[in-house]
Amino acid sequence: MRDVVGTLRADGPGAMILVRLLVGAVFLSEGIQKFLFPDKLGPGRFEKIGIPAPGFFAYLDGTVEIVCGLLVLLGLLTRLACIPLLVDICLAIALTKLRALAPGGFQGVSGFWGVAHEARTDWSMLFGLLFLLVSGPGRYSLDARLARRLTPGTLDVGRPGS
Repeated sequence: MRDVVGTLRADGPGAMILVRLLVGAVFLSEGIQKFLFPDKLGPGRFEKIGIPAPGFFAYLDGTVEIVCGLLVLLGLLTRLACIPLLVDICLAIALTKLRALAPGGFQGVSGFWGVAHEARTDWSMLFGLLFLLVSGPGRYSLDARLARRLTPGTLDVGRPGS
């Protein structure tokens, strides 16, 4: 039981909700767009990048981004949801941004400054996910609510809905 409560630990400042909402919303939006705009952001883009089985991997990626993005937004199983999103963003950086550092660039982007510009959102998401993985979702999350319910002897006086 302690392991579950430890994973749900969410005693950080309430302002952490801002990081959680931003990171969750970006991944949720990107996942939905892979289905709405398949040629530009889904299988069509994955094929252009050179990813094998682009139809399978684009929709798998979109599904992971939607499900885990929602979990992060809600603050439910936040640390667990960050792990597949970290794999996702690291692959995105490696397959689409770092390749542009090679001679000749990649898809119209080349050099350090081109990569720095194109990867700004990816780096923000990477560090936002690492922050949430280490710090947890904060007190205004479903994880915090579950942890309070699962911790014996915890008084939840004065909290709405308790």
